[in-house]
Amino acid sequence: MATHLITGAGSGIGEAVTRRLHARGDDLILLARDAGRAKELAAAHPGARTLVADLADPDRISWAFSHQPMPDRLDSLVHVAGIVDLGPIAEMRPKTWHQQLNVNLISPAELTRLLLPQLRASRGQVVFINSGAGLRASPQWGVYAASKHGLKALADSLRQEEHAHGVRVTSIHPGRTASPMQAKVHSQEGKEYDPSEWIDPESVATTVVTAIDLPRDAEITDLSVRPGR
Repeated sequence: MATHLITGAGSGIGEAVTRRLHARGDDLILLARDAGRAKELAAAHPGARTLVADLADPDRISWAFSHQPMPDRLDSLVHVAGIVDLGPIAEMRPKTWHQQLNVNLISPAELTRLLLPQLRASRGQVVFINSGAGLRASPQWGVYAASKHGLKALADSLRQEEHAHGVRVTSIHPGRTASPMQAKVHSQEGKEYDPSEWIDPESVATTVVTAIDLPRDAEITDLSVRPGR
């Protein structure tokens, strides 16, 4: 049975990935920001284990893990959690930069660092849910795009560094996906939100599962997913 650690499992793409892997009987470890959220995730996905660490505070992730049982091996680490706060660069203060860089880039780097021994043990895979903004930046999206461009650089470097250990690394770049984050983006843009106009999270989950299940003679390195409507 494969073991997967998933961040952002409570909604959107992360929830869809979690449901898909849970339904086929894989062993799941769901990262939660606090004990209350961990209890909710465990109730929603019976049999799943939880770990508690706040991605907003990457400096304390190692400490948090040192106080919890850790898996011996991992077949995949799926980074889905992320935050977005739009606005012009001229108005973005350091606090906004730190918030998005911590959750979207620094914490994924720290989680990966801490879990590499388990991933190497199983010749596993790291999957980063990036964004179209990780390939091109638009007005008002500068801070978020910077965090996602950095995440792609992290993945590209990690892929080459870990090749000798048999660890595969995949970046998936979805376009706008129907999710609570997308609802927030529309609110910040002052636009009406219609989830039917955007990618279903289940479609992105399909790409994640495909990357994980790909035979070992191949590796999906970068994959862009765009709305088909």
